[in-house]
Amino acid sequence: MRLRACAALLLLLSACATSAPGPRERASRNPRFANLQRAATLPWTDGGRCVVREASQPWPVLVEKCYRILDHDRLEFHDTTGRCTVASADAAAVGLGFCVLAAPEIAVGAVLVLGVVVVGVAIKEALDAYELRHAYPEEAGTSRGAKVSSREAEAQRKPKPEPEPAGQDWQPPVPPVPVDRTGRASCEPVPVPHAGKDDPHNECADKFPPNRYPGMDVLVGGVRFDALQVGVRRLWEIKTHQFDTYSDFVRDREIEKEIKQLDRERKAAAMCGYGFVLGVSTQAHKDALQRVDRSLDIVVTGCKR
Repeated sequence: MRLRACAALLLLLSACATSAPGPRERASRNPRFANLQRAATLPWTDGGRCVVREASQPWPVLVEKCYRILDHDRLEFHDTTGRCTVASADAAAVGLGFCVLAAPEIAVGAVLVLGVVVVGVAIKEALDAYELRHAYPEEAGTSRGAKVSSREAEAQRKPKPEPEPAGQDWQPPVPPVPVDRTGRASCEPVPVPHAGKDDPHNECADKFPPNRYPGMDVLVGGVRFDALQVGVRRLWEIKTHQFDTYSDFVRDREIEKEIKQLDRERKAAAMCGYGFVLGVSTQAHKDALQRVDRSLDIVVTGCKR
């Protein structure tokens, strides 16, 4: 209760001391990301899991929840402003360290860390995911909405004599990926959001291999794959087309397109030391592909649309 009272008082002090931000400033500020960055400079005994769980809370509340998880043997707290001693009667009871750390803005020299801080695994993963998500072109939605709408309207005006295959093969521009010393795309797997909103396709990609990163595609060697299989170095491309319902003409065009895509994916996987498997929903789809390339490793998933 004393920790809660101290945190509430610090929130009040923060509200009084800080002028209200303008609309642009509010739009650009992300408290969760700021809290993660701030917490990354501190030593946590749980790898930062508590911080990630509470990162959306105001900083004083986060400190209240996670203060006991800090590696206190490596921290020194100095009340450089005198605020904790004067403003909070609870400070002496709950500890000067909590009051200093929970302050809305930590003064320089108030918190000293002994030794080198290695960013907690959970915090690093959360920061990487945030930065990757905001580097991903689709996340700019509102600013690009008019352009997207105009492209869609133009596409709708064009006549389509034959039904088009399902949308899961649409590949948006991939986000930047790490590069190795040779300048080539890194072979380190990087999870990214599924490319489309095709729920049956995404569910098949997550459950059938099964996917090491549920809800995510994965970039390897600069190429997007539907799944990285749990427990093995095997990348998957998943097809859930209603291939059997297409006309012969559309089937032929679809196979031509898929062979080019699969060749690119298989080469990227092999270059990085991964196996590559294609999952298709029906035997007819598998047979059509293997008539063109029998070296493909194809599994009939039976996934429905």
